[in-house]
Amino acid sequence: MEPNASLLSSTCSNEDASIFRISDDLALVQTLDFITPLVDDPFIFGQIAAANSLSDVFAMGGEVINALNIVGFDDCHFSNEILREILRGGKDKIKECGGVLVGGHTISTPEIYYGLSVTGRVNPRKFWSNNTAREGDLLILTKPLGTGIIATAIKAKFLKFEEFRDAIESMILLNFYAVGALAGLKIHAATDVTGFGLLGHALEMINENVSFKIYPSKIPLLKSALRCLDEGLVPAGSYKNLKFIAPGVDSEPG
Repeated sequence: MEPNASLLSSTCSNEDASIFRISDDLALVQTLDFITPLVDDPFIFGQIAAANSLSDVFAMGGEVINALNIVGFDDCHFSNEILREILRGGKDKIKECGGVLVGGHTISTPEIYYGLSVTGRVNPRKFWSNNTAREGDLLILTKPLGTGIIATAIKAKFLKFEEFRDAIESMILLNFYAVGALAGLKIHAATDVTGFGLLGHALEMINENVSFKIYPSKIPLLKSALRCLDEGLVPAGSYKNLKFIAPGVDSEPG
């Protein structure tokens, strides 16, 4: 890709979103993401999908301006009421963080998916990258882990709703609040832990100067995740992640 002086983020470092400078004090944060349903409730699915999309802006230290819906909908098997509830859930999360829904695009597909194309803003001198950590930094997790495991259990009908309510609450909680909580602190690097898991995203965050020491007993987990693991409910993506990160992980340090 031909370099552009206004593109401040790297296209080679798996950043969560792009940073494009408009002026000395303003840069746009741009991202898009969409997912297939994790739960049966369309409103909650809309909330989860929107929170997932919006999170990439927050991972860059940015503020959401507006968003566009991205929708694939199976109108042969589901009513328009289902679609309206999905979109209502998404709009609820966009509004919660001060953004504005400005439109979108919907197509007919055999499988439902929903997400957002999001535009945010950030000071071009103050955005967060994912691979600029420094020696001595502490790694802070803003949410407990285990949503991938829980999602697999939900699809397998292994858990009742009350048993994974904590996972739902975590998935719809916006990292917008984490950005606010970190105000005033010097953040050297940040990322959004999603499909590649903690170790996969940590691997993206290391650089030639730093590695991470992770203490498993210190990692917060969703309460149902360990139970699901004991039952063998591990998503196929986790095995792919394990194979991918293995060369970069030393589980028995000297």
